[in-house]
Amino acid sequence: MAERGKRYKALTKQYDRNQLYDPVQAIELVKRMATAKFDETIEVAFTLNIDPRKSDQRVRGSVVLPYGTGRSPTVAVIAKGEQAREAEQAGADYVGAEDLVKRIEDGWKDFDYLVATPDMMRIVSRLGRKLGPKMPSTRTGTVTQDVKGVVEELKRGRVDFRSDQGGVVHSVIGKASFDTEKLLENFKVLLDSLIRSRPPGVRGQFIKSITMSSTMGPGVKVELQKALSLLR
Repeated sequence: MAERGKRYKALTKQYDRNQLYDPVQAIELVKRMATAKFDETIEVAFTLNIDPRKSDQRVRGSVVLPYGTGRSPTVAVIAKGEQAREAEQAGADYVGAEDLVKRIEDGWKDFDYLVATPDMMRIVSRLGRKLGPKMPSTRTGTVTQDVKGVVEELKRGRVDFRSDQGGVVHSVIGKASFDTEKLLENFKVLLDSLIRSRPPGVRGQFIKSITMSSTMGPGVKVELQKALSLLR
C-alpha cells in the first residue's frame, strides 16, 4: 500500500479513528476533512455479515437518492425506433444500435451506464467480457422496455450497489458541498434499500460496520445502532 501523504496524516489527527460517531457527527466530520481542491464525493462502506463465496448471499440492488449524487452520469442506450427516440428525449447521452455495439467492441467505454431493450440483447450479449459490471442486466433494470423511465431515473441520481469479494458494499451519498441534512437523507434511503436487499439465507446481524469517508479523506466509523434508529 502506498504511503499516505502529509495532508492525509494531518487529517487523521483531527479525530479519534477508533471512536464510533452517530451519523450526523460522522457526516459533519467527513465534510470538514474534505479539504481537497475539488468537490469531493462522500462515500459509505458497509461491511456485511455474508459469505461472498456463496452466490445466494451476494448483495445487489439500486436506489434513487432523493438529492442525487452531485453529478449527472453518462448514459448510453442501445435501442431502435420509438424506444431510441424516447431515450433521446429522456436525456440519454448516446443512443444507437449495431453502430453503438460496434463502437464498444472497438474499445469505447466513455459512459457510466449502458441501457438496452430486450430485443437488442442478442447483439449486446457479445459485449459481456468487455463490459464486465457495466453489462446491461435485468437485475439492475438496465435491460428494459421502459427506456425512458430508466434513463430519467439514472439521471436523477440512481446508484447501483453490490457486495465485493470481501463482503463490503461501497456507495456514494453525494458531494462534500451538500448540506448535512441532504447527505443524511441520502444515507437513510441507501441504508433502507440495502437492508431490504438482505439475502434470505443470512443469519444474525446483517450489517457488521459502517464507515464514511470523502474521496481523499480518512474513514470515520459510524455507530451502527444509531444509524439503524434513523429508519424507525
